[in-house]
Amino acid sequence: MSAGTAPPRVLTVAGSDSGGGAGIQADLKTMLALGTHGMSVVTAVTAQNSLGVQGAWPLPVEAVRAQYRSVVDDIGVQAVKTGMLASAELVDAVADLLSGTRAPVVVDPVGVSKHGDALLAPSALDSVRTRLLPVATVATPNLDEVAQLTGVRVESEQDFRRAAEALLEFGPRWVVIKGGHLAGDMGEAVDLLTDGSQEHWLRAPRYDNRHTHGTGCTLASAIAAHLAQGRPVPAAVTAAKEYVTGAIAAGFALGGGIGPVDHGWALTRSDGS
Repeated sequence: MSAGTAPPRVLTVAGSDSGGGAGIQADLKTMLALGTHGMSVVTAVTAQNSLGVQGAWPLPVEAVRAQYRSVVDDIGVQAVKTGMLASAELVDAVADLLSGTRAPVVVDPVGVSKHGDALLAPSALDSVRTRLLPVATVATPNLDEVAQLTGVRVESEQDFRRAAEALLEFGPRWVVIKGGHLAGDMGEAVDLLTDGSQEHWLRAPRYDNRHTHGTGCTLASAIAAHLAQGRPVPAAVTAAKEYVTGAIAAGFALGGGIGPVDHGWALTRSDGS
């Protein structure tokens, strides 16, 4: 048998979620579901399940750097996604690596887990602002992360533009302000994608499903997968929003707490479509 053609290659630089719902596990599932080849640089190991994070251990900077160089120098990448980076030292090291890589970068500025557990040291916030966000093609903060990074509190759709402007000042080309945590949304999950001149309001039904572990990782990875396939940013983010909306709708119970979204929802629908 002859070798097949390799699909687009996407690299996640993130922490491991032992429960399989978020982190590199969610990233790789998303990348596979969207027709790309996922690769990983593990930045931290967590003991994590549906109830929360019981422990987290960042990897040494040299281990993260070696993983990255090993993949990028031999296999190459068409897009990179970052997630949990844990410390200022890791943020700085990853920013240096990204600045020398010619591929779009999706930065998910992970600060806390779904359960409220801290995944980024307070001392690393300035490095995220000054080192990581400037190399981002797309940054995807949720409302808690917006407040953490900029001090802007988003309490209604009218605050989205102000939040986006504050994030864009740090240097990313595009930002997605994710409104999934916004109260009083009249049944919609609303996100704003903007580069400061173009605006794209993305709306989707809000499903009454508490099993949403991994949504942020999944959205960022889906954006990266679509960028790797050559889509422009607005099309990539729109397609990623559709994918994560379906994954949330199909989220399932696992363990005694918050279950994960279903990364394979489009592959396992009973109608076969």
